[in-house]
Amino acid sequence: MKLKSILSAAFVATLLVSCGNEKTKQEETPKTEKKQSVETAFNFNVEEFADIKILRYQIPGWDKLTLKEQKLVYYLTQAGLAGRDIMWDQNYRHNLKIRTALENVYTKFKGDKSSGNWSAFTTYLKRVWFSNGIHHHYSNDKLTPEFSQDYLKSILAETNTVLEGEAFDVIFNTQDTKKVNQAKGVDNVLESAVNFYGPDVTNADVESFYGKMKSPDPKKPLSYGLNSQLVKENGTLKERVYKSGGLYGSAIDEIVKWLELAQGVAENEAQGNALSLLIKYYKTGDLQTWDDYNVAWTAATAGNVDYINSFIEVYNDPLGYRGSYETIVQINDFDMSAKMAVLSENAQWFEDNSPLMKEHKKENVVGVTYKVVNVAGEAGDASPSTPIGVNLPNANWIRAAVGSKSVSLGNIIHAYNNAGSTGRLKEFVHDDEEYELEENYGQLADKLHTALHEVIGHASGQLNPGVGETKETLKNYASTLEEGRADLVGLYYLYNPKLQELGLVEDWKKVGMAAYDGYIRNGLMSQLIRLKLGDDVEEAHMRNRQWVSAWVFEKGQADNVIEKVTRDGKTYFNINDYEKLHDLFGQLLRETQRIKSEGDYKAVEDLVEGYGVKVDQAIHAEVLERNKQFKSPPYSGFVNPVLVPETDADGNIKAIKVTQPESFEGQMLFYSKNYNFLPEEN
Repeated sequence: MKLKSILSAAFVATLLVSCGNEKTKQEETPKTEKKQSVETAFNFNVEEFADIKILRYQIPGWDKLTLKEQKLVYYLTQAGLAGRDIMWDQNYRHNLKIRTALENVYTKFKGDKSSGNWSAFTTYLKRVWFSNGIHHHYSNDKLTPEFSQDYLKSILAETNTVLEGEAFDVIFNTQDTKKVNQAKGVDNVLESAVNFYGPDVTNADVESFYGKMKSPDPKKPLSYGLNSQLVKENGTLKERVYKSGGLYGSAIDEIVKWLELAQGVAENEAQGNALSLLIKYYKTGDLQTWDDYNVAWTAATAGNVDYINSFIEVYNDPLGYRGSYETIVQINDFDMSAKMAVLSENAQWFEDNSPLMKEHKKENVVGVTYKVVNVAGEAGDASPSTPIGVNLPNANWIRAAVGSKSVSLGNIIHAYNNAGSTGRLKEFVHDDEEYELEENYGQLADKLHTALHEVIGHASGQLNPGVGETKETLKNYASTLEEGRADLVGLYYLYNPKLQELGLVEDWKKVGMAAYDGYIRNGLMSQLIRLKLGDDVEEAHMRNRQWVSAWVFEKGQADNVIEKVTRDGKTYFNINDYEKLHDLFGQLLRETQRIKSEGDYKAVEDLVEGYGVKVDQAIHAEVLERNKQFKSPPYSGFVNPVLVPETDADGNIKAIKVTQPESFEGQMLFYSKNYNFLPEEN
């Protein structure tokens, strides 16, 4: 599971690729700025367009790695980028064809580039790049171009570019309007444009197909559907498996090439064994090998370098079966990891002292590791929009039997927090006390919430005997329930003297108050700047922040725990009793774990639909109006640093330098040219 940043860089602190060989790679590296240096003032900002802000991040600790370790990072980042186009195709069946055409126009057009139409075209292309396709990366709505069909036809013709039929029409028509449709009362699979299923596959088809599959060991259920597309051929359902020689095989072969190079410079035997299993999985598509890999990867905790790679998170599947391709390559931040290791060392205490029912608590929390890491490269579902924390593996039985790895992406959070600020905070806080709490304790509260969410939250609790995996029992509500449950674990313990006892904070109460203020402010108001007026909440994380906040607001009304204040025509939410709010978070945590443990579909449906989907339209209109004064976009993402190998006369790498891309479009075009391993139709 991953934790997404809540708002843009300006607000995050207040809220919680064809390349033949290494020589060719070096020669084709795009123009960059000077080598990053701690002595040089670093500019985190790249550009802004539409509702997006593009940032850069540094790689602290790079120069402390040995050349062998740097090679490992380089090979792993190349493996990640090799599969980049898989994510584009997974997001929508026409994405690669559309991207190729738009990029061809962008690079070859010689006409009037001062016109409003051209400006609208370039903005649309940048939005498509950012979202890895034609649907918004967060809302899932299809992006709307601010130029006409006739204009696109004219510039396509002028550049001798072909884009026709459904791939052209869908840019402008009302077909495939939602990448992921989570609405109640519709056929979620049939109404979702995401390319995990054939166009005629339904919810009932999916449930029937996988309902017949039984794992060899019921106590270790396989992740059926994770690495395949489900289609109908002559009326018969069939999986197209992602593997060498299968679906996406040409890109997967390139991934394997780089992973084999990475295995050759592994830091230790455990890491090398895990990479060997990942390579085997890519070659075979075998789900038992996937579980074997995850067990080995989870246990491989030694070394300076680690990675996330493959088809992992299921948020883009309306029914939660299929994994999106993503990679994150990371370097350990030993100083911060040592400071925060106390959380994983005390995981059993947190489990024992949680408000969960006794039968839902783990008697033995095993293998929870937590590290603060510095990202060295991302691709697929993790780029350009990136998580700020990740906890894996996702299989419940592996978590229970072996454990999990939790990471906080330290340099990503640092970039968010140092990319500038706006006055949004002052606009939405209730009073000076709330503002000062956020200013003094907000960033620390956010870091701790991320850590508690990933380390303690996702690792806590257990399913009742005989209860199936949450994707089977809770269906389209599984992801938002799990994210809300992990949030609640973090919230429950953020207002607890144990954090001060463990040496993580100097004033637990003020840190907790800042955390509670920020969560309620965001869940009930601030995050609404991401929605168009009249829209329901659909994204899993955004839903969970709303249903958590709305539930405790309603349940605390009798005691006025959270007060809705109207002043000068503006709405604020003021917490009057932090102790009672803490108790309410505990009650809701107990109930969400019960829902998960028992697989109570009716209860999760009532919770999410009753509190997490519908928006108070008056407050939404007010929030949008109040936000108009702030020009900083609500979403942020990143370009990746460029790792440039220097080779000797024999082609052997003798050094690897870190440079920064000049522009967002430069990096996107470079990626399309050098990591283009899939055909336009797959």
